[in-house]
Amino acid sequence: MVEGAGGASAHDDLSSGDRQQRETQDDRRAKLARLRAEGVDPFPHDYDGVVPIERVQEERHDLADGEETEHAYRVAGRLAARRGHGKAAFLDLVDRSGRIQLHARADVLGDAEHARLVGLDLGDLVGVDGTAFKTRRGELSLKVTAATLLAKSLRAPPEKFHGLEDVETRYRQRELDLIANQETRALFVLRSRVIAAVRRWLDARGFLEVETPVLQPLYGGALARPFETHHNALDRKLYLRIATELYLKRLIVGGLERVYELGKDFRNEGISPKHNPEFTMLEWYQAYADYEDVAGALEELVAFVADEVGYRGEIDFAPPWRRLTLREAILERTGVDVLTSREPDDLLAAARAKGIDLDPTASWAQLVDHLLSKHVEPSLVQPTFVIDYPIELSPFAKAHRSEPGLVERFECFVAGIEIANAFSELNDPDEQRARFEQQRRQTADGDEEAQPYDEDFIRALEHGMPPTGGVGVGIDRLLMVLSERTSIREVVLFPAMRS
Repeated sequence: MVEGAGGASAHDDLSSGDRQQRETQDDRRAKLARLRAEGVDPFPHDYDGVVPIERVQEERHDLADGEETEHAYRVAGRLAARRGHGKAAFLDLVDRSGRIQLHARADVLGDAEHARLVGLDLGDLVGVDGTAFKTRRGELSLKVTAATLLAKSLRAPPEKFHGLEDVETRYRQRELDLIANQETRALFVLRSRVIAAVRRWLDARGFLEVETPVLQPLYGGALARPFETHHNALDRKLYLRIATELYLKRLIVGGLERVYELGKDFRNEGISPKHNPEFTMLEWYQAYADYEDVAGALEELVAFVADEVGYRGEIDFAPPWRRLTLREAILERTGVDVLTSREPDDLLAAARAKGIDLDPTASWAQLVDHLLSKHVEPSLVQPTFVIDYPIELSPFAKAHRSEPGLVERFECFVAGIEIANAFSELNDPDEQRARFEQQRRQTADGDEEAQPYDEDFIRALEHGMPPTGGVGVGIDRLLMVLSERTSIREVVLFPAMRS
C-alpha cells in the first residue's frame, strides 16, 4: 500500500502549485484528441449508481487505521489534487457533499487504465468504483477498481488562494467559486435548506403555495420603480412585478384564506450590500388575522428555520422579540419626534436642531424613512419589530384602531437590516381608493416610486375581503443573517453586476 499522502491538508487541493493546473487550453484539447483517438468517449451520456461521498464517510468513518474492506462504492466528482507517481498515486475527488481520497494502483487497474487515470487533468470529472479502506495515517480512502472519464475539462480550475481572491470573478463566474470553495458550496446548500424549511412550516399550518403573474399589466404592492418590457403579440407594455401583494389579496377575496408565494420580485433601483434588483421574496396572507398575529407567526417561523438549519450565531431568535413604535425608535436614536413635526419644514428644522442634515427636497414620508433607515436600522441587531407607522408611509395598511394618523404595520430588523414588512391589510375599498388617489398626486409631484392606481384591485375589494394579516419576508436578507454575511451578493448565486 502506498503510504504518506493520506494526511494531505486543504492546501493541497485546487490551490496547489501542480504544474498541470497551469496547462493551457491547447494542451487540454490535445489530450482530448488523444483520448478520442484511443477510443475513449470523453463525454459519456450517463453513469448510473453514484452515491454521495458523504455517504461513504458516514458509513466507514469508524474503520481502524490501516484497515481494508471489501465494501464497494461508486462515486463521481471533480479531480481536485494528485500526489505520487509511477505505479501508485493518490488523487482527491470532490462532489457536492465532500471530498475523498482515491488510491490508484497499476496492479489493480492495469497499466493502461492506471496511466489514463493519473494522466487526467485537475478539474476533469471522473467516476470511480472502489473499496473503502483507511490509510495508516487515518484517512478514509477508496482503492480504485475502475475509473471512467465523465467530462473532460478544457479549462484549468481556479486557484483557490490566488485567482478567486477577486470578488468580481467569484460573483461573475459563480461556477468557479463553487468549484474552488467548499464554503461557497455549503452556503448555497444552506440556502436551499432554509427555503425548504420555510415551505414546511407554512404547509404544516394550512397555507397554500400559489403562483401569481411575474409579467403584470400594472405593477403594485410596494413603493418602487419597475422594470418595463413589451409584449409583441398583445402590443402592450408590461412590467416585471415589484411585489406579489395585490394578486395574493385577490386570492383571499376569492376564499383561499391562507396563501403564500415564494419567488422572484424585481425593482429598478440601486445596487448595494442590501439590494439586488432581482431578489427572492416570501409573501403570505392570512384571513381573520391582524399584524400582531403575523408578528407572532414570523417569530415562530424564523426561530424554526434557524433551528432546522443549525444556526449557532449570536442572534437570539427565541420568541418573543422586542417591539417598539416607529416614533419611539427614531426618538431613541436621534432625539427627533417625527409625530410632532408632521410637515417637511418642521421635521427638517427638528432634525437640524439635533445635528442631522436631511434632503430639503424630500417629502415628509421620505424624511421619516431616511431617519429610520440611516439612524435606527443599523443599531437593531437582535430581532426587533418596529411597529405603528404613519399612514403616509403605508398605502396598503389598515388605519390604527387607536392611534389617529397611524397604520397597523411593522417592519422587522435583525443584524442591522430589515428582513420583513407586514400590515393589518386595508380591506375598505373606499379607503383604498382614497389612498390610491393620494399616490396618484404624489406621482404627479414627481415621486417615481409611488403606487399606481389599480382599479382591478379596487373591484376585487368591493366583493369583500375579510380581515387579513400579510407579510413580506426577504429570503436573501434572511440568508445574510443566518449565514452571517454582510453583502446580498454573497447569498445570491448570480447577482447583478456592472458591465
